[in-house]
Amino acid sequence: MYIEDTVMHRYEGNPIITPSSFPNAYGTFNCCPFMYKGKYMLLQPIQRKDEQVPAIYVAESEDGLNFKIHEKPFIKRSEPLYELDHWPIDPRVSYVPEDDMYYICRPINSSWGVVDMLLRTKDFETVEELGITALPNNRVPCIFQGKVGGRYARLDRPYGAPGAVGGSSIWISYSEDLIHWGDHKPFLLPYTNWNADKIGPTPPIKTKYGWLEIYHGVKERRYSISAVLMDLEDPSKIIGKAKSPILTPNEPYEYMGHAAGPTVFPCGALADEAKDEIRIYYGASDISVGLATGKLSELIDLIMTEDKEFDDWQWS
Repeated sequence: MYIEDTVMHRYEGNPIITPSSFPNAYGTFNCCPFMYKGKYMLLQPIQRKDEQVPAIYVAESEDGLNFKIHEKPFIKRSEPLYELDHWPIDPRVSYVPEDDMYYICRPINSSWGVVDMLLRTKDFETVEELGITALPNNRVPCIFQGKVGGRYARLDRPYGAPGAVGGSSIWISYSEDLIHWGDHKPFLLPYTNWNADKIGPTPPIKTKYGWLEIYHGVKERRYSISAVLMDLEDPSKIIGKAKSPILTPNEPYEYMGHAAGPTVFPCGALADEAKDEIRIYYGASDISVGLATGKLSELIDLIMTEDKEFDDWQWS
């Protein structure tokens, strides 16, 4: 039995978004969830059959299940960086309450390597590009959803050399202004069989338990999801991490799509402490979107108590 059978539960109506959800769509890729004015929202990359590259659309829902996708793209290829920006996908949204601002990180896939584009918005009608804030190859750094000791913090995912220790691992860095980043530290290596090839982050969520990080791990092209918990005051300290995936592909729509292998892929999650709920909206095989929900308290218990007889490496 997978851990997900007791902690995370797929919505019985999955997938909730497919190419049929939008006119002339070829693929509905990995989305990122966030809350805005009491509504469930997604940044949803879509590639239309008559377009060469995807664009990122806003989708909204009252119940978190039935989404209406806006007709016009919210984020398209960057005009100033048009020659670099080949494939706008995989956005990560972070609401920073100290700024009352939503920051968006998304990868720019170019012949120069993969870099991070940082954007910001307050209303999801207009968006401002702040520029490239990471050198290649650093694919989609994720900004913490709140400041740490008065500074911005983010998780980075630099690519290492093939086969190198630390290749495609996660680091942590800090900034005073979101543009200039430093104080880099190693954070998390692939640490067990199902995530042995590489791992990648989503925006950490501030909870009373600690910073909750939902991330993906890969083994032989199989993408699964799990979680770690970080100290609130010093998030470079991991205080618990799950050994097992909390979601791993085992449904037909998670196998049959554009992805090279079976794939469940998160770009973010929603944690509601008042409802004791965790929601993970995930890309399924690079063609549709699924939803898995669970009790936040049960996920935290798993992270803190699951068998830890494995390599517990972290920066010290």
